[in-house]
Amino acid sequence: MTDGITWLAEPRSIAWGGYGIVMARDLESESLARRVAATGFRGRTSTRFIGELTGRQTQDVLDGVFGSGHEEIALRHGEVGEWSYVVKYGCWQAQFGPAPRVDRGELHVFQLEFEEENGKPVPPNFAYCHDERLMCAFNLHLDGSWGYDGVQGEPGLASAVQDRLTAAGLPDHDLDRRTVHRTSLKVLQEHFGLSLPRRRIVEGALPTLLLTAP
Repeated sequence: MTDGITWLAEPRSIAWGGYGIVMARDLESESLARRVAATGFRGRTSTRFIGELTGRQTQDVLDGVFGSGHEEIALRHGEVGEWSYVVKYGCWQAQFGPAPRVDRGELHVFQLEFEEENGKPVPPNFAYCHDERLMCAFNLHLDGSWGYDGVQGEPGLASAVQDRLTAAGLPDHDLDRRTVHRTSLKVLQEHFGLSLPRRRIVEGALPTLLLTAP
């Protein structure tokens, strides 16, 4: 696992609308994808496997079948080392709920999301949950917006992550947001050992699930 996650801060690093990533340790990626799918569309999701597709092919399926106004979502998934990961495509923003919990059963789950094209704007965010408990979460722009004020979660872990951010010179409101975003990702990468296979996600084919609303 050498690619890290800082590459997610690049413009349209995975797809036009931003990125939605779920990662977990010690769980096969198909099981993780099924857990993520179960939280979609208020638990009333219809899910089917549509083959091993590239990101571009996945987007073409969504655009070609459902058009630009579709509400359907695709999940591509894979594994690297002890980690599994799920990548969201389509109109995934705000379509996934808290139940049933992806991290149930003592699973360690890490989520990274950025609605890059949202004009409000919505900051990138990180959340780490374990066994239905919030362990660590914060806004990766560190600007106090959207209800985030510093690092939240279990006090010991939140403090440790906050100390790393401080050591990296954050928050610094004179820095541009992309630099802050990338630096925050680097802190997470180093503290939690997070990494994603960039080329495989961006260019390669991965097993893909299609989620449709009832």
